Amino acid sequence: MKKITLKKLSYLLLLVSIFSFGQNTDSHGRRIFGRNIQSINPSTGITKCVSSEYEEYLQENIKGRATTEEFEAWLAPKVEQVKQRMLAGKSANTVITIPVVVHVIHNGDAVGSGENISDARVLSQITVLNQDFRRMLGTPGYNTNAVGADIEIEFCMAQRKPDGTATSGIDRVNLNLASWASESSVESNMKLNTIWDPTQYFNIWVCQFSSATSADLYGVLGYAQFPSNSGLSGIDTNGGLANTDGVVIDYRAFGSSDYVTGTYFDDIDKGRTATHEIGHCFGLRHIWGDNTSCTVNATDSNKDYCSDTPAAKYENYDCLSVYNSCPTAAGNDMTENYMDYTNDACMNVFTVDQKARILAVLQNSPRRSTLSSSLACQAVLGTSSFNALDMVSIYPNPANDVLNISLGDAGDLPSAYSIYNNLGQI
Repeated sequence: MKKITLKKLSYLLLLVSIFSFGQNTDSHGRRIFGRNIQSINPSTGITKCVSSEYEEYLQENIKGRATTEEFEAWLAPKVEQVKQRMLAGKSANTVITIPVVVHVIHNGDAVGSGENISDARVLSQITVLNQDFRRMLGTPGYNTNAVGADIEIEFCMAQRKPDGTATSGIDRVNLNLASWASESSVESNMKLNTIWDPTQYFNIWVCQFSSATSADLYGVLGYAQFPSNSGLSGIDTNGGLANTDGVVIDYRAFGSSDYVTGTYFDDIDKGRTATHEIGHCFGLRHIWGDNTSCTVNATDSNKDYCSDTPAAKYENYDCLSVYNSCPTAAGNDMTENYMDYTNDACMNVFTVDQKARILAVLQNSPRRSTLSSSLACQAVLGTSSFNALDMVSIYPNPANDVLNISLGDAGDLPSAYSIYNNLGQI
């Protein structure tokens, strides 16, 4: 019999109470986390993201969760500090590596079948994330936008489990459900029973959301947990649930058809759902600010707290035309931004101000600030004879033409050797 501790039982009871949503529906019949879904593609019925609805729910139901205003007041001076360092050139060539575990949730299907996606498809998503967050030349993640930024973040698959044993970073878990209909089951069952230490691993869950039109998660691509604040005077800083922290994505919106064929949602097949949701996890908001006002002021910096993303009145679902939903404000809608709702092939931009927000969150937010020092991407060494590798340094990373190998006290290198990246590529 599975052991349930008092602490875990209390947490389960908390989730049961706060996820007891009513069954009322709005004008288009779709609700999630106890509230109306804000944006649904009128052509496809797809809901790109419900992170904003999730955050509203957390603020209402989790004691100590900062309001948007409190969080932004905490973050603003930290963002300004990052901007000053960026202007001074002090952030150049400093790449943050984020260890990732991908929990593939299935119901017993063979690997590579249905929601139990192949290893190659998981790795294709990591490839896309690195292209997008590094603004990588020669890839779909590159752009020539004047405010486009290399975020200087890379993602690696975890090489060791929390218990210290080896892993590929892909955690396949059979929870005996073919699809997930409600957010309450995702939060209280899927996440709670599979999460790895969120201070050391960035958790991504991949599953199948229900295709039943009556299901809360019908048509949803994914959602993310927004970061928590820390150290703000007068506010309980235990906001945010460590047991649910991360990103959940429908498998049909995960990975890229550029690398792996399979079942994808139409036009959502280039891996940009994960890029978008991780943007939320690292502090980014939708570029239209989740409201229909075109008011631009110094407080919200064009509604998403980033002054270099032009003000927008609402989300866009394609980039077939140039849109300007706020004609009284400077600039057209930035449909190419990862934090809009356009098709995957449209997206290729994070901006300089968005980079500053991301770095401020990664340096200061609980569970985010410890990821860069995690050892999860270091492979488990099989014998003590390899301890010398701990003294070997390889730089710069990434490298274009010249790669330096420093031995320290490790002695001489072997006559032949190969260096692999976290995707297994030489």
